[in-house]
Amino acid sequence: MLAVITLFISCNKNEEAFSSRKVSFNSDWSFHLNDSIVDKDTIDAATKWRTLNVPHDWSIEGKFDEKSPAGYGGGSLNGGLGWYKKTFKVAAEDSTKITSITFDGVYRNSEVWINGHYLGKRPNGYIGFQYDMSPYLNYGEKTNEIIVKVDNSKQPNSRWYSGSGIFRNVWIETTDKLHVAQWGTYVTTPKVTAEKASVAIETTIQNQNKEAKKATVTTTIFYGTGNDLRRIESASQEIAIGANANQAIKQDIEVGNPVLWSVDKPELYTAVTEILVDKKVVDEYKTNFGIRDFKFDLDKGFLLNGKQVKIKGVCMHHDLGPLGSAINTRAIARQLEILKEMGVNGIRTSHNPPAPELLDLCDKMGFIVMDEAFDMWKTNKTKYDYANDWDKWHKKDLIDQLLRDRNHASVFIWSIGNEIPDQWSETGVQIAKELAGIVRDYDKTRPLTAAMNPPVNMNMDEVTLQFEKKNVQVNPIAASGVLDLIGYNYAHQTYEHHKEYFPKTPFIATETTSGLQTRGYYDNVSDVVKKWPVRWDLKFTDGNPGNTVSAYDQVQAPWGSTHEATWKVIKKHDYLSGMYIWTGFDYIGEPTPYEWPSVSSYFGIVDLAGFPKDVYYMYQSEWTDKTVLHIFPHWNWKAGKTVDVWAYYNKADEVELFLNGKSVGIRSKKGDDLHVMWRIPYQAGTLKAISRKNGKTVLETEIKTAGNPENLKLTADRSTIKADGNDLSFVTVDILDANGTLAPNANNEINFSLKGNGKIVGVCSGDPVSHESYKGSKHTALNGKCLVIVQSDFKSGRVELTANAKGLKSATIVITAE
Repeated sequence: MLAVITLFISCNKNEEAFSSRKVSFNSDWSFHLNDSIVDKDTIDAATKWRTLNVPHDWSIEGKFDEKSPAGYGGGSLNGGLGWYKKTFKVAAEDSTKITSITFDGVYRNSEVWINGHYLGKRPNGYIGFQYDMSPYLNYGEKTNEIIVKVDNSKQPNSRWYSGSGIFRNVWIETTDKLHVAQWGTYVTTPKVTAEKASVAIETTIQNQNKEAKKATVTTTIFYGTGNDLRRIESASQEIAIGANANQAIKQDIEVGNPVLWSVDKPELYTAVTEILVDKKVVDEYKTNFGIRDFKFDLDKGFLLNGKQVKIKGVCMHHDLGPLGSAINTRAIARQLEILKEMGVNGIRTSHNPPAPELLDLCDKMGFIVMDEAFDMWKTNKTKYDYANDWDKWHKKDLIDQLLRDRNHASVFIWSIGNEIPDQWSETGVQIAKELAGIVRDYDKTRPLTAAMNPPVNMNMDEVTLQFEKKNVQVNPIAASGVLDLIGYNYAHQTYEHHKEYFPKTPFIATETTSGLQTRGYYDNVSDVVKKWPVRWDLKFTDGNPGNTVSAYDQVQAPWGSTHEATWKVIKKHDYLSGMYIWTGFDYIGEPTPYEWPSVSSYFGIVDLAGFPKDVYYMYQSEWTDKTVLHIFPHWNWKAGKTVDVWAYYNKADEVELFLNGKSVGIRSKKGDDLHVMWRIPYQAGTLKAISRKNGKTVLETEIKTAGNPENLKLTADRSTIKADGNDLSFVTVDILDANGTLAPNANNEINFSLKGNGKIVGVCSGDPVSHESYKGSKHTALNGKCLVIVQSDFKSGRVELTANAKGLKSATIVITAE
């Protein structure tokens, strides 16, 4: 199928969408995954292709494989070598313009050809790149063919699931030969008060004409969206730019009574840069930015617009659960919405540059982002990882990340590396100094850190458990003075000694906790803390049947802590600016403490399907203003069994628990407690909890014993979606008894069918041991719940989803695409 590229420029500034130089190039690609034996890494006239849209992750379509070279760390899903191609036309009137193609991310080792001409290679799968296709294009009715080779065959190259393919968006960008360069603006707010803010705009103008040009560059700041869009102020400058040259200009604009960006009110402005030649607009470039003032203080922690804000963050890998690594804006937004409900206000992009859509959403939703660049430098963590490309590519990749991301209001911290093997050597110090120099060359407005494990290896058994005692020392990078923030990975026992070791550098907990849970599974005794595995480098041989982990907050990795333990320390001291918990969501790969047959992680506060685990409500009770009373576990056990019942609550003095109408006791949190517990013999019926403040009821909640599973219930997160071929509806499937009570032990296989203008693009239960395809039309529930993801096509109308399971009544839900 041919794609005809046409770009329409809108000059109506009353619309939310300003002029756009780029159009989506995602549709109607042809794809071929090589058979390494038959194809021998080549394509020819006999190659068989299938048509698909990108973003696309071919690994998520495969079968879980115990012998996968990616290993269980990589999710036991294979990589390989794939080819993409697309045929398209370019309008004749664009022959005098510059036509470029932008890839937001291709994993990995991509190579690109246009009409047989080689455009280039990019090993790093996580950073965007652009090629100018203009010299090689055909215009008018003659077609063009672009070919992309993606080589993810050398495994392992990642410690977690990477995915494979053109897994981020692709764009065609058409500009005049005189234009703002790619990522060509840099907007800063050097002085911010309640009365006014100074906005500094640096713009790089690129002239690809064979002759010099004179032009006027006007930058206008707008506030608001849609019909509420308001012009604030503008600045103009005359320029004369040489042939085939770049020129940087600086403009300053003052904004009166600025609306400040914050985590609670993430207000954004838009800078629109126009280039005019002979009073005609030849290029327009939009930059979203926020006005805010912040600092990390040695004593007060993080200050945003003059107010103390504790960073309550989570680390997130890039995969989207059952969708794999193929980026989808709605899927990211759903993750962020779930985290926001928990009280999260920070995201760490572990351990690579994120998709641009993530940062756009963080700008709009109010998250404090730690934007991370690398998981390794010169020394490998896996045999075929980025360390092999370090010498040639690290400077280019880091600069491109800085240029791409430095205007985002949500980005507050640059991280130059995570648990880098080189961190304990002088070589690592020299690399850190080089990277810090690059960061400061391109952005002096944000602090930089490195995620060190740990910054100071104190002689404490809990800390040195992971290291040899002889290595008790201050991390050389932390001691070098090169960092603006000392980044702590774990070692929460050392936090209160921070000022002793680093009296001049503020604190940030870059990665914390590593608690482990399986949603809905509970061990018998909840008040015993278990460290699984015993040590990071020792094979774990214990554990539970079926590779489960108790969902009480009682199991941790040995380098980390329970969820409660680290938060108790962080909340206690102002100078501890905040934390990024490992992790917000479960992710594919790295199934600590287990190996095969486990294929996805246990670290998440939310499981792979997006269902919160119980500890989610501990954070919600601590991190939000919501009134919380959450009791667990479920209430389906063997008669006479002793069961521990936990309650997370807030805004109350006490909680009283009733079993079948009879009180089993009142509990109150003491000291720094974050939950209360009862140990009671099981009896079928109803558990009821009442929280009280000054004797008055605050909240009531119940858990009932479920009968035999009988019904299915479907609930869509959104019943109306856009008919744009991208939008998603996430449908939760609950298995219920005859009275509508969730059946907490039900693990039925559920079959899905769809009628109408849409398709099923993902199924998942959150079970780390499941080997069922995420791309099928059936899936086995985990502890009463399952997820199915429906995607629209380009036609409006009804989408009817039906779920069936043997022995259960079917259920149907209608989603409207419009």
